[in-house]
Amino acid sequence: MKAIDLNCDLGESFGAYTIGQDRALMEVITSASVACGFHAGDPTVMGRTVEAAQGQGVALGAHPGYPDLQGFGRREMKLSPEEVYADVLYQLGALAGFVRAQGGRLQHIKPHGALYNQACKDEGLAGAICRAARDLDPSLIVLAPERSAFRQAAQTLGLPFAGEFFADRAYLPDGSLVPRSRPGAVIHDGALAASRVLQMAQEGTVTCIDGTVLPMRCVSVCVHGDNEAALESVRLIRRTLEQNGVALRPMRELI
Repeated sequence: MKAIDLNCDLGESFGAYTIGQDRALMEVITSASVACGFHAGDPTVMGRTVEAAQGQGVALGAHPGYPDLQGFGRREMKLSPEEVYADVLYQLGALAGFVRAQGGRLQHIKPHGALYNQACKDEGLAGAICRAARDLDPSLIVLAPERSAFRQAAQTLGLPFAGEFFADRAYLPDGSLVPRSRPGAVIHDGALAASRVLQMAQEGTVTCIDGTVLPMRCVSVCVHGDNEAALESVRLIRRTLEQNGVALRPMRELI
């Protein structure tokens, strides 16, 4: 039986602000990437998110970002690899503390937003992020696009790697995501998103925005559920996979 992981970025509330529908999503996903306090999240939210995920049997990963709360970590910054290494290790250590305090262990690391996008194309940044992961825990899985600088960086440092597919984003023929500024970049139709995920899981391909069919085999699918409609799309994706014989498993069981 084919199997795949469903991951979602969680724990992005902070202070008086509630972002996302974390509790409902944890009933659907198999892995959670938890914000570590730089682009979103705070210590209380981190602790509560870890506790809730442990209770649901959801595997935990770190979701470090740039120190950009106002921009939600989506604005590019010009930091050196040394600075990125320190920022990522700091965030990893903070989340790992909450996880270990509750008897768990981090499964993976997946950078957020602009840090993720820049490092996909920058070997120096990808290497800095992977070194931080290795120095904390060499068993951490690096979750990132198959066609990115992360794959080589992880391989060089001996870290396990899991390719990630985005259920609600359109792809360019080179395998990169269509920029959010372009029409059609975000897929709002839940049925279309579910069919694309099923295509990738069963056939190992994705149909790009220009109609090109590109080979793409990924271990994990990123889903988002920050409103009720999006949450229903995530539920539809899971139902579609299961109805077509695709099992849902945490990525640590698949690599």
